Amino acid sequence: MELYTERLQLRPWEEADAEKLFLYASDHRVGPPAGWKPHTSVEDSLQIIRAVLSAEGTFAVVLKETRNPVGSVGLILNKENKHSKVMGQNDGEIGYWIAVPFWGRELIPEAVRELIRYGFEELSLDNLWCGYYEGNDKSRRVQEKCGFIYHHTENEKLCPALNETRTEHFTVLSGERWEREMKGRGEEE
Repeated sequence: MELYTERLQLRPWEEADAEKLFLYASDHRVGPPAGWKPHTSVEDSLQIIRAVLSAEGTFAVVLKETRNPVGSVGLILNKENKHSKVMGQNDGEIGYWIAVPFWGRELIPEAVRELIRYGFEELSLDNLWCGYYEGNDKSRRVQEKCGFIYHHTENEKLCPALNETRTEHFTVLSGERWEREMKGRGEEE
C-alpha cells in the first residue's frame, strides 16, 4: 500500500533503500532522541529494513521530487491490546523520524497528517497516540502541529534499544476531535 501527499510518497521500505537509510540513520542526532541506536553500516540498515521497517503500517517517507527516502513513519494498530495498557483495542500509535538535512521543511507533519487521515477515514480508528522522550522537542512540536494533546507521562520507562530508562510523554488525538476540529486543516497551514 502507498499513500500520497502534496510533496511525499509513503511507501513500504525496499532493500534497495539500505544505502540511503544508512546515510541518514547513521547520524547520532536522529536515532538516540527517538530511542534507537545509529546504524553502523549499510548491512546494518539492510537488516533493519528486513526486521523492523518491513512491518505492516511502516512507510518510507519519499520525496516525490527526488524519489529518495528521507525518513520513516509508521502506524501501529493495537488490535489485541498488546501495545499499551492505555490504548484501546481500536486505537493506533504513530511514530516517525526524518533525516537531519530535511529538518524544518514540515515534511514529517505532512506525512503524519496523512497517516491520521488514513487511520480515521480508512481504518475507522477511535484514537491515535504518539509519544516522545523528554528533551525531544522536535518530536513534541510535530505532535502539537498535528493536533495531538498531552495525555500522560511515564517515568523510568525502559528504552530497550539503548538499554536505558527515560521519561516518555504521550499525546492523543481522538477521531471525534479530528473530525470536528482538525480535518482539512493541514492543507491550510
